[in-house]
Amino acid sequence: MRLKNVLIVVSDIEKSIAFYKDLLGLNVILDQDGNVIMSEGLVLQDKAIWERFLEKEVIFRNHASELYFEEADLEAFAKKLENYHEPIVYVNRLMEHAWGQKVIRFYDPDGNLIEVGTPMRTTDD
Repeated sequence: MRLKNVLIVVSDIEKSIAFYKDLLGLNVILDQDGNVIMSEGLVLQDKAIWERFLEKEVIFRNHASELYFEEADLEAFAKKLENYHEPIVYVNRLMEHAWGQKVIRFYDPDGNLIEVGTPMRTTDD
């Protein structure tokens, strides 16, 4: 078995598509009117559809998960964030961990937590 996709709930699909495309380079693979599959396995689900399906309220900015991306040129990405046409809400700006990895953490327009870090070597590499 393998993980195929990660779904996040968003309040404005078009705004979220632009955010993930412009800043993180993801592309729309399939748009099913309220459910959008993007490259890298990210799925955007419209809040109203998700609440109707689950019969539960969506709680944004709950800090229960994080989307993690890697970028070799993190300094250039930090500048891209600073120049984005919408204000970016940061958890932490560009910093370096004790083990040498540089990271930035911030929120998407709906408060989904995102971390972008320099590539880490794993046993799968």
